[in-house]
Amino acid sequence: MSTSRDKTAILVSMPTEAEAVLVVQALQSRGIAAQAEGALTSDFRTEVPGEVKVIVHQADLAEAIKILRAIRNR
Repeated sequence: MSTSRDKTAILVSMPTEAEAVLVVQALQSRGIAAQAEGALTSDFRTEVPGEVKVIVHQADLAEAIKILRAIRNR
């Protein structure tokens, strides 16, 4: 049986690994498990640019959105 704790959601996609890591660290410092995915392709120059996705548990998504808004409004 899966729970909302098992499911993940993309909080945001960032153009660089550095930006994504800052968001992940801010979330983690507030008790939300988060990780960055796609860092290996984010700075690779190709026809299709890569992005780094910040992933959180579905159950934490609403709180993570609030935190992200607060970070962006600084």
